[in-house]
Formats: sequence, structure tokens, C-alpha cells
Amino acid sequence: MSSLIKIAPYNPAWPGLFAAKAEKIQKALGDNFIAIHHVGSTSVPGLAAKPKIDIIAVVRDLNLPDNTLTDLGFIYKGGFNLPLRKTYTLRRPSISVNLHIFEEDDPEIELNLLFREYLKGNPDALEKYAKLKEKLVKEESSHFKNNSIYNGYTLGKNHFIQEVVKLTGFDKIRFVICTHYTELETAKNFRQKYFFDHAGIKDPYHWTFNHLEHEHLMLYLGTQIIGYAHIQLWKDMRAAMRIIVIDEPYRSQNYGAHFLRLIEKYLKMKGIKSLHAESSPAALEFYRKEGYVDMQFNDPDGYESDERDTPVGKILRSGNR
Repeated sequence: MSSLIKIAPYNPAWPGLFAAKAEKIQKALGDNFIAIHHVGSTSVPGLAAKPKIDIIAVVRDLNLPDNTLTDLGFIYKGGFNLPLRKTYTLRRPSISVNLHIFEEDDPEIELNLLFREYLKGNPDALEKYAKLKEKLVKEESSHFKNNSIYNGYTLGKNHFIQEVVKLTGFDKIRFVICTHYTELETAKNFRQKYFFDHAGIKDPYHWTFNHLEHEHLMLYLGTQIIGYAHIQLWKDMRAAMRIIVIDEPYRSQNYGAHFLRLIEKYLKMKGIKSLHAESSPAALEFYRKEGYVDMQFNDPDGYESDERDTPVGKILRSGNR
């Protein structure tokens, strides 16, 4: 059986291909442009890679029109597992590009650059990574999609990448959509420990991990998962905060407020007009401090509310925007 994933020996032409595209991308982004970087395996001399040039472009404002780069042949693909990213692809016989656009100071930029520089400076790690790729390509799991947006090849590299990132000392806050196995298990553990154990039941909502109306979001501190949130997308561009929790050792350090603001920014980018919650008495002060006011919950699913909870909400976008 032939693999759908092709790994090529390092090609010294890759930096030149990056440079040629980078110049055109910068011009297309205009005044919004800040910086551009060659990242991923094709940016590391001597490393075998899928022959696709990974590029990070840094902008002042991520709210650029999706067709900004269409004249260059790029197709907008969304953000995949990173809520605050815009990804574009270009596929030509002469070149294949994955373009990732982030706002200035997004921690994903630093993470990618640290990973690149670590591999450049550590031949043993580079060799280990190359062998891991070769192994994953040969495995059957790399040839097929699972119930994630990623294949076995991509998911199989995660542990190695996390270990390298840890060695670099990276310690920034990251905000991601629950994607790989570790995140899925951590999300389920947080749900059970902090919510359903108190009710004395097993979590009955695991089905939401495979439902388009539900999004599960993770908060990292460096390589450590410290927070989890469950959002339900409703009709009429409304959304509900079903769960938001920070792991106990990391509480009272403002991570919860940071997490909520990132979620609001992401939902606003998606066009969501309002975010709603049914706040427990213990969480009400938290929501009030973040600008949430009394607002009808109006759950379209008709779930019964706890009489001790307070329905609150926040307007994210006005109706004419």
C-alpha cells in the first residue's frame, strides 16, 4: 500500500522558494504586515520533510478578508486546531505552501521559532525527529483520517514536539481546540473531576466531542494543560459557555479571565453576537468582573436550569457588524 504522505530528503532550494513567496505575501498584506518567517521542517537544513513550505506571517489585525491572498493563488482553510490563526494553502506543481497568519505577539509564533532553532542546533534531536517521521509514514494510521481533523502522522509527532518545546523553556499561554489524544483525555478528566463527580454521575455528554455544534477548548501554560472550556454554538449567532474551568493548582492567578477573553475574541471572529452562561453562585463574581450582565439564557435545547444559577451574558458583536 502506498502512503498518501511523502517525505523528501532536504532540498537546499526550499529557503529560496520561501523567500520568493514571502516577498509577494508581504506586498499583499500591505500595511497590516509586520514580519514573516520560514518555519516547519523545510526551514531546518538537513531535515527530511514533506515538500511543503510552511510560512508564518505576522499581522497587526487578524480580521483580514479571507480573499486577501487569492490573487496569489492561496485558498483560505480556516484555523484548524488554533482558534486565533488563519491558514491558507497554495498547491502548484512547482511549489506547495502552507501559510499561517497570526497577530503580533501570538505565542504560537515564538513556539514555532524556538522549535526550529532547537532542531538547527541539536543534530541528535534532528535525527530522532527524522526517524520518527519515517516510522509514522510507514504506519497504517498515517494513511487515514480518524475522527479528528488530523491524520496519524501529524498526531504521532505531537509527543516529540511537546518534549522539544519543553526543553526550549517555552512558558507562554496557548489557546487551542481539543484535537489530539492527550487533550481529549485531559478534557474528559477535567469534566468528570470538577463537575460530574460533584453530581455523583458519569459524564453523559461525551458525545459532544463529535458534534459540530460543540467546541472543546484547551488552555496551556507552556506544555502543561491548565484549563478547559466547552462551548455550544446556537442558532442566531449565539453561544453558550457550558463549562469553563482552570485546574486547581493554577487558580487565583488570572488564568481564568485570560482564557475567557481569548474565547470571546475567537467567538467574535466567528461572528458570534453574544455569549451566555448559567453561573453558579461561586462563579458569579468572576463573570461580573468580565462584564457579564443579567441576560436571559433561552436554551434552545430546553435543558432544565438549576434554580441556584444566575443567567448572564455578554454582547460580543453589535447586530450591524
